[in-house]
Amino acid sequence: MSLESVREHLAAAAPDLDLIVTESSSATVDLAAQAHGVVPGQIAKTLSFQVKDRVFLVVARGDARLDNKKAKAAFGGKVKMLGLEEVETLTGHPVGGVCPFGLARPLPVYCDISLKDFDEVIPAAGATNAAVRISPERLVEITAGEWVDVCQPPQEAG
Repeated sequence: MSLESVREHLAAAAPDLDLIVTESSSATVDLAAQAHGVVPGQIAKTLSFQVKDRVFLVVARGDARLDNKKAKAAFGGKVKMLGLEEVETLTGHPVGGVCPFGLARPLPVYCDISLKDFDEVIPAAGATNAAVRISPERLVEITAGEWVDVCQPPQEAG
């Protein structure tokens, strides 16, 4: 069901985008980077949060970490990550396939500015082996998203 809801959403909002279904799992950032031949930062991970009674999604580069101070300032309170069952119930997507497309119910989508480090990012697409290649600007456009700065800069390797 989840993959189909994403397929329907993209067909309506961005018919030019191709859904990529791989043989291997892309359920984690590292697995997704391997499956798509990119660096982990280019994977756009979708995180599910709650502040008080407000639930929302944050899409960030795969190797970024949430900065609690920035998030608290941006979202007006202490940010709590949702549990696995809550995530699937609210988004309609399995963990490892959560994305801002084809949601079970409308949720606000925020895209961290860390995504702008890449011309193209790869978010999941409703299944643990499905994704789409998209520019960060287009991602914001088709999800009615909003840019935020809530992540720590990625750590340099070395």
